[in-house]
Amino acid sequence: MVTFENDFFARSYVEETALSWPLLIDETRETYASYGMLKASFLDIWGPRSWRAYLQEILKGRLPKSSHGDIFQRGGDVLIDPAGIVRLHHVGAGPAGRPDVATILQNINR
Repeated sequence: MVTFENDFFARSYVEETALSWPLLIDETRETYASYGMLKASFLDIWGPRSWRAYLQEILKGRLPKSSHGDIFQRGGDVLIDPAGIVRLHHVGAGPAGRPDVATILQNINR
């Protein structure tokens, strides 16, 4: 897992989520840029898809947390196998832009 957050927020995330794999910090965001994860637009962040995703979380009893970082940094998912082959490359369109679990598992098993 890679983050652009500073060491304090990265450590807090690891503790909060009980993350069991390494968390790398990319303060210069070179890795993000290499995978095409550039800045998101205002509509990507505050558009209907994001509001729908937040509402779904609220209805499940999970309140969104306030962000302390750069909300316009586009995120995504890159799945790299042990041989170094990229099996999944997904650039998120905003907070709601994530592949579903079935897609991730399909790419793990290929």
